[in-house]
Amino acid sequence: MDPIALKLQAEPLILSALREDITSEDVTTASVISADAMGEVQLIAKEDGVICGLDVFARTFELLDPAARTDLAVAEGDDVKTGQVLGTVHAHVRALLSGERTALNYLQRMSGIATQARRMAALFAGTRTQLVDTRKTTPNMRVFEKEAVLVGGAGNHRYNLSDGVLIKDNHIDAAGGITEAIEACRAHVSFVRKIEVECETLDQVREAVEASADIIMLDNMDHATMAEAIRIIDGRARTEASGNVDAAKAATLVDLGVDYVSSGALTHSAPILDLSLKHLRVLDAAAQGDSPAMPAAAATAPAPSPSPAGE
Repeated sequence: MDPIALKLQAEPLILSALREDITSEDVTTASVISADAMGEVQLIAKEDGVICGLDVFARTFELLDPAARTDLAVAEGDDVKTGQVLGTVHAHVRALLSGERTALNYLQRMSGIATQARRMAALFAGTRTQLVDTRKTTPNMRVFEKEAVLVGGAGNHRYNLSDGVLIKDNHIDAAGGITEAIEACRAHVSFVRKIEVECETLDQVREAVEASADIIMLDNMDHATMAEAIRIIDGRARTEASGNVDAAKAATLVDLGVDYVSSGALTHSAPILDLSLKHLRVLDAAAQGDSPAMPAAAATAPAPSPSPAGE
């Protein structure tokens, strides 16, 4: 993940997730281990897949313990195998135990999406078509899930509602028609923004072409109808196939030659990749060196981040 995005967008969400899991203290961990004990634990893959979210994983422990260090044996986007040791986390034992679940939740979720994206994107290898995601992401997880799509080898559609114009069926109803909606958007938004229109029928496709839409989404059409829509468009707009696109349906779209295929299944239906932190070892005093005790704030709940100026 881009370091600035990690700091500004991801880190506050990681802190929120840690606060959800630790409201005052981790009572079990505080009971069984002293605050100054140092340790290490191994990150192990329990199934084959694509690893993604390593920086988020490492940052989770660093937010709990400034002394935390993650030594990795793999890189972001690598294929990993069942039983493979992916790295070792070194930190105060309390941080290792208290951050384990949150760190793994992010890593497993992002790795599962990256794995699914790689498998589905491979269907379009060597074609003109790019597989892209949608806004069908888990609330407060979009920055992580869209990053995972990229790591897996697919692309991102618009990030949010401010990112691009996409005129959907209810927008068309609200505006009174496709032409009216396109003209209203063109009058309102900056000239640098492209205008995409969702079409469900060939008549709508014809109207979108005449109104000079930049991108035409062929939504929930059968294969023959999409092929006819592409013939009608005839290169006058970019084309996107959409509508309940999972891996099985994606395979049927390869021969169409659309510019994009969008799939909500990349994010909303991807299973996690099974990963685990195992073999925790408490280090003796000689191995610990001069490591200080875990900071009191990190030993309980994460300290709040300062609010951005103006909020």
